[in-house]
Amino acid sequence: MKKMIIAAAALTALASTAFAADLPARVPARVDAPLAPVRSWTGCYVGAGGGYGVWNQDHTTVTSGTPVPPGYRATTGGRGWLATAQFGCDYQFDRQWVVGLFGDGNWGGFKGDYQDNALPLWGREKEKWAWAGGGRVGFLIYPQLLTFASAGYTQARFDQVNLTNSAGVFSNILPQNTYSGWFLGTGYEYQISWAPGLTWKTEYRWADYGNESLPILTTTGASTIYTTNIHKYEQTLRSQLNWRF
Repeated sequence: MKKMIIAAAALTALASTAFAADLPARVPARVDAPLAPVRSWTGCYVGAGGGYGVWNQDHTTVTSGTPVPPGYRATTGGRGWLATAQFGCDYQFDRQWVVGLFGDGNWGGFKGDYQDNALPLWGREKEKWAWAGGGRVGFLIYPQLLTFASAGYTQARFDQVNLTNSAGVFSNILPQNTYSGWFLGTGYEYQISWAPGLTWKTEYRWADYGNESLPILTTTGASTIYTTNIHKYEQTLRSQLNWRF
């Protein structure tokens, strides 16, 4: 009986050894295995795209420096599509933070109505172009996805407005003017995996062009006793492709 037990134990041990030999060998995990590479956002880029914008303005006409009654104040504005081009440079630090500087220009057809309730006068107004320069601070939610906030200086050029009176006759001119102000923005930028160096960026901006005083002229360009105080502000949503190098 004792010999049978010893023989059975030996057979069991032999079978276990043979079964273990048939199993695939385990590969020990490397403690020092390198982390997956993180895409760097450090570098410069050029980009182009398009978007949509809305501008509004509060304006009041004054006569020889004396404000007209509040009832003559008006709020008008316009909207339209835009094309944009941009150049910038970024620097990534502390793995998840990005800072950068940029400049861009917009061209499009932002058109709207101008209405002067004091005289009264009406006309069509158009923004011809705008440009902006500033900086941004971003945080990487994922290595390939950057969220950011931006701020800076901006200017916008508006064409001359040909004004007609209550009889429908072309009678006055609001001269073309370049408005200056500041902007705030927020958005995201995504690195496209199948196109190294290419990113997709979308940004919302609010721009405030402050207060400007413009003379209301005659059709010959002569001065009148009327001046319009204008406060313009604008909102845009733009999307573009950037090529990083």
